[in-house]
Amino acid sequence: MRYRIVLLLIVFGVQFQSNAQDKPITIEAETVANRMLLYAVNQTLTDYDAKLEVEGTNFRQSKGKPRWIHVPAASKVHMHNLMLTKGKQPNYTYTLEINDSLSRRALKKPAEAIKIDPKKPILVYRTKNCTTCDALIHSLNNSKYRYTMHDLAEKPAMKEQLSSALPGLDTIATPVISLGGLLYTDLETYDAIIEKLNKEE
Repeated sequence: MRYRIVLLLIVFGVQFQSNAQDKPITIEAETVANRMLLYAVNQTLTDYDAKLEVEGTNFRQSKGKPRWIHVPAASKVHMHNLMLTKGKQPNYTYTLEINDSLSRRALKKPAEAIKIDPKKPILVYRTKNCTTCDALIHSLNNSKYRYTMHDLAEKPAMKEQLSSALPGLDTIATPVISLGGLLYTDLETYDAIIEKLNKEE
């Protein structure tokens, strides 16, 4: 399946991020000295090929034909450079083509791994006597997903509120996990959390 996105951008300041949230890949721009670096950001679990074409004023760019570039799942890949005209703001449009039918001819550039949002927000509440929290948090830190962790020993007000839903909270030796607002005390591993997320899809 191929997508085609055309955006008109007037850029002010040193950094911007497009908000085409309904698209699998968005474009981020970062200004470094007299250059504007354009990146493709893939916040999905699917690999794509992408091609970026830029037109506008107050900058120079390579005259070479745009190439398809591989953008792996949960990654950020450099796509294009604009050489800015000193003292002027760049005004440009870009056309972004996206294809999930991957080609072996697509250019493979270094990809920076990024964190992406899971299907439902993941909140980890660390209980006083948790014996599996360290291993779980280590796995989450090494995963593709964003998550939030609260140590209940450091947040008595939060602990009191949570105790109303989970009596005997201090005796629970597992983390308390919230997935999209639902609480679980039987999800002790990263794999168990992902399995629960997929079941509730």
